[in-house]
Amino acid sequence: MNKKKAAIIGSGNIGTDLMIKILRHGQHLEMAAMVGIDPASDGLARAARMGVATTHEGVAGLSCLPVFDEIDFVFDATSASAHLKNEVFLRGLKPNLRIIDLTPAAIGPYCVPVVNLDRHINEQNVNMVTCGGQATIPMVAAISRVAKVHYAEIVASISSRSAGPGTRDNIDEFTETTSRALEVVGGAAKGKAIIILNPAEPPLIMRDTVLVLSEAADENAVRASIEAQVQAVQSYVPGYRLKQQVQFEQFDADNPLFIPGMGHFSGLKTSVFLEVEGAAHYLPAYAGNLDIMTSAALATAERMAQSMPTA
Repeated sequence: MNKKKAAIIGSGNIGTDLMIKILRHGQHLEMAAMVGIDPASDGLARAARMGVATTHEGVAGLSCLPVFDEIDFVFDATSASAHLKNEVFLRGLKPNLRIIDLTPAAIGPYCVPVVNLDRHINEQNVNMVTCGGQATIPMVAAISRVAKVHYAEIVASISSRSAGPGTRDNIDEFTETTSRALEVVGGAAKGKAIIILNPAEPPLIMRDTVLVLSEAADENAVRASIEAQVQAVQSYVPGYRLKQQVQFEQFDADNPLFIPGMGHFSGLKTSVFLEVEGAAHYLPAYAGNLDIMTSAALATAERMAQSMPTA
């Protein structure tokens, strides 16, 4: 099989985990280069031991590697501000490069594989939203398939240990990007996102709460749509699961629910409680927030590579 060569920018936890996933499970992708800025990083050292070309000189160093001319895909696992610069630099050298953005920069369209990848299969830059977005947007979209969603609120609780400097530096971007993607991708008229860094010891697995207010709908149909969507996400994130049964609450015109900024609401409230356990390829199992990002990014690039014409 003629695999497409990929490079990863960012040799931290996310980049290293993604590299291992590609090396172990890449069907249409081949790991070609690991890019960092810290010559002492574990990710670069691990990549070198695995026979992957490395550079600690950022994207400028990547462009000087002999393999650069053969690279079709670049995963950016740095930060929102860094991605803005990396996109400009790389696009100037290779206009047709496919870039998978794991930061909240959102230069390209938001992409959640089970929801809208087919619409963006030929995009040159797609944004993987956030870990909370990858976990919760599929649930909002599942409800949107059955009923019009007026409001969606998500709370992503992750272990403080799994929140590296990139996550901490991008908290504002996380909430803004996730909120917007709940609307654009999930189908909610209004979205709100909250992230909690949980300092508990031992570290807790990622948990996500999804609260959706929609027009009145058949509860069984909503439940069936959610359960089918969970199975779809599990095809690339095996540790993704419902923590408990989906819960419903009805509000009628005589007993409306008030939504700040939106007024009184009547219809169906759906509560979904999720747990995301990581595959522990490089990261610990409790870091499901990082695992779902790397898994979604790999699933996206694999589908894109499969759809590209062979040389």
